[in-house]
Amino acid sequence: MAVTLRLKRFGRLNHPTYRVVATDPRFPRDGRIIEALGYFLPLMPRAQEQVKLNTERIQYWMSVGAKPSDTVARMIEKSGLTVPVPKADERQKSKGKPAPFTPPKKKQRKPRAQRKAEKAARAEAAKKK
Repeated sequence: MAVTLRLKRFGRLNHPTYRVVATDPRFPRDGRIIEALGYFLPLMPRAQEQVKLNTERIQYWMSVGAKPSDTVARMIEKSGLTVPVPKADERQKSKGKPAPFTPPKKKQRKPRAQRKAEKAARAEAAKKK
């Protein structure tokens, strides 16, 4: 089971409060959680009271493969923990040279007399059946 560390929103209208939670990414933002790991109060005037994280539990979840969201990753870095950076996938190099570009051929319309003759032939073939 994959686990993500992300924010879950609480609070009334225009007064948000967030909890940092470990959850399954398939659940909705404010849905079921596995564990609450801290909180974030963006409207708190004192910066040191805005974020409180349980660094031991966050470290545990990241050690077992949990991936933090971008916002939570920045909070974790500010608290002093290091966030593992996933390796970028390297593109495979092509083994052959690409074929030279040739523009598609324009369709030439058959002359009207030939189209009428083919249509008549199809109609006769259908009558014979």
